[in-house]
Amino acid sequence: MSDVRNNEERSRYELVEQGHLAFSAYEIDGEVITFTHTVVSPALQGMGIGSRLIVGALSDVRSRGLKVRAQCPFVAAYIAKHPEWQDLLVGAE
Repeated sequence: MSDVRNNEERSRYELVEQGHLAFSAYEIDGEVITFTHTVVSPALQGMGIGSRLIVGALSDVRSRGLKVRAQCPFVAAYIAKHPEWQDLLVGAE
């Protein structure tokens, strides 16, 4: 079960861990979601929180049938390292 929630009002996926908020902001244009930036508190870095956040976000994106534009360097690097998500990228068919 994922603790990642889509905060549509703020256009970001969120994960609260140890009282700290990590989030990945996005913009949606039609069927494409563009991840613009990801923020993980320094207190949580190196604990896999960013990866958990992105997996939860990408799982939701897949279930919604959207394509991903990874403008955020963290999201782009995560997808590049995990081929199981590369089919979500815009232009990947």
